[in-house]
Amino acid sequence: MFTGYIFIISAAICWGLIGIFSSLAFAQGVGPMEVAFWRALLTWFLFGTQAVIQKETRMDKKDLPLFLIFGIFGISLFYISYQFAVKTAGAAFASVLLYTAPAWVVVCSYFIYKEKLTVLKSLAVALVILGVFLISKTGGNTQGSTSIGWIAILSGLASGFCYSLYYTIGKYFSGKYSSANLFLWVLPIGALGVLPFVEFSDKTPLAWTALIALSFVSTFLANFCYYKGLQYLEAGRASIVATLEPVVAAFTAYVFLGEYFTFLGYVGAGLILVAVITTIYEQ
Repeated sequence: MFTGYIFIISAAICWGLIGIFSSLAFAQGVGPMEVAFWRALLTWFLFGTQAVIQKETRMDKKDLPLFLIFGIFGISLFYISYQFAVKTAGAAFASVLLYTAPAWVVVCSYFIYKEKLTVLKSLAVALVILGVFLISKTGGNTQGSTSIGWIAILSGLASGFCYSLYYTIGKYFSGKYSSANLFLWVLPIGALGVLPFVEFSDKTPLAWTALIALSFVSTFLANFCYYKGLQYLEAGRASIVATLEPVVAAFTAYVFLGEYFTFLGYVGAGLILVAVITTIYEQ
């Protein structure tokens, strides 16, 4: 169990650095679309190599439509919206709104699968809505009391929705494919989905370092550690530990980027994390 905790905490730390690496790339003149593209493409080479070495390259043809949906929404739109959230409102803001995903799962499950909306689930959704309202009033790159713009809020919520697909569609895939096998097929779809919108720029060595770190540390290594952790811990416990990610993101954003929330912003972030833990606990 101790080994499992080490792996999950390591994954949370790696994910929490996404905003730092992305912000470094932005500072070197790389746009959000291009960052999303290179993240998908470079990570594909990493997972593709792992899949080939482990001889996990199969794909059931009947799953192709689901691969396409997951590639477009779970990779293309997810990576794009998250990068825009970081760019427009900061690393800490983006990471916190990413964790609205469990609330999206509750809402979608109610309308799509007719799952019962319990009191705890309803409370979790209400806490997320209140948390988003409070956090939108302050924080991120504004470093003050100025309200965050709608583009940032919508980008953050969109990333949370796309991330929720890892719970829903991902649950189906987890019973049939390893993480390397899955990403071998969905990452190139995701990269191609971003490509038409990319304006490539001349990149400095520091920009390439940031893009490679984002792909290797915050995507490939993070997923590797998380799935290794699941071999030692149950999924619910692992998900709760993984909520350290926005804490890591907020801390590193403050230290390296000077980003912070006001008191109400931190209250809003706390409400979202409480909602996440409540939802996972009930499951």
